[in-house]
Amino acid sequence: MRLYLASTSPARLALLRAAGVEPIVVPSHVDEPAAVAAAEAEHGPLSAAVMVEHLARVKAEAVTETLVDGLRIDGFILGGDSAFEVAGAVHGKPHTPEVARERWLAQRGTTGSLYSGHWLIDHRGGTTRAATGATSVATVTFAENITDAEIDAYIATGEPLKVAGAFTIDSLGGPFITRITGDPSTVVGLSLATLRELFLEFEVEWPSLWNRARL
Repeated sequence: MRLYLASTSPARLALLRAAGVEPIVVPSHVDEPAAVAAAEAEHGPLSAAVMVEHLARVKAEAVTETLVDGLRIDGFILGGDSAFEVAGAVHGKPHTPEVARERWLAQRGTTGSLYSGHWLIDHRGGTTRAATGATSVATVTFAENITDAEIDAYIATGEPLKVAGAFTIDSLGGPFITRITGDPSTVVGLSLATLRELFLEFEVEWPSLWNRARL
């Protein structure tokens, strides 16, 4: 059973590998702001939960006709997206140091919600047979005593510029997090528990996806 990952996120790839799955990475090249703008023009403002599932779906659907090594995709396609909501504002990747610093100054000592959207397409046989999706959420609490110098040092690494909410829990940002409520892998960018439930909708059990040798 092959899984195709419509994402270039190193964190999602690492999560799947740690869970025994070596996916085939197929970048979607989706213009995310344009996709959100188009959806909001049709449906109105999107909540964080709806937005991440919508983007996950757009990414997965964008690669259904992609050829891999000259062949059509034969397996399952997974799209994913994440966003962080704190104090009523929804944040994706900050992209610039200035935006990242502004967010960190505002969110230290507070609790926010990290949403991860999933969209799974059954593309066995080289054609879309069915699809399903879900959004998972976990709350994250930041330490109150994070200093400005620590924030500046963290931003200087470049790591927070590339992730939703400008933080990680599985890398350099972990020491600044005091509590997580919910599935920790959701905060990394992909809820493994949610993904397992989605596969069960297709009567596919998780062990059938294992294709990495154990050390």
